[in-house]
Amino acid sequence: MAQNTTTKVITGPARLSYAHVWEPHAVNEGQDKKYSCCLLIPKTDTKTIADINRAVEAATQAGLSKKIGGERPRKLNNPLRDGDTDETHGGKEEYAGHYFLNASSTNQPGIVDRDRQEILDSSQVYSGCYVMASINFYAYNTNGNKGIACGLNHIMKVRDGEFLGGRTRAEDDFANVVVEDDSWL
Repeated sequence: MAQNTTTKVITGPARLSYAHVWEPHAVNEGQDKKYSCCLLIPKTDTKTIADINRAVEAATQAGLSKKIGGERPRKLNNPLRDGDTDETHGGKEEYAGHYFLNASSTNQPGIVDRDRQEILDSSQVYSGCYVMASINFYAYNTNGNKGIACGLNHIMKVRDGEFLGGRTRAEDDFANVVVEDDSWL
């Protein structure tokens, strides 16, 4: 089966946020559970941004007759949003200087390291680490909302980062703890 490479993008390094890549998650009760994440893409990564814009336009053109209704609507939801101005994340510090998009799939993404070896330990890929992602764009028309959505294919972890959401590492929490003897056990 041929892949549509015009709507597929391999991102440059992006920060992973709201990472639900190990277990599917439903945002609201009653919704279907999906694997999902938010990708924070630095505004300085002009290649990835240009690739995404091209893929979104290709998905728009492909979806005009099938999903969107033949004519380009005045308001067409775009998955790529500005972290400096979008109100969705309430001015969170980590979104500043970034574009962001949400990607999801009913299938679990493949998750590999820089050497393309499968990562099986869920503690290794988390909200805050840096990844490259294989994503694809497609048109939707649901309940009067028309736009372009982002599908999540695969993730390659490229480096660790500070946890988002206040979580810390055990090694850091106990870095200054000294256990002198175990006589109290």
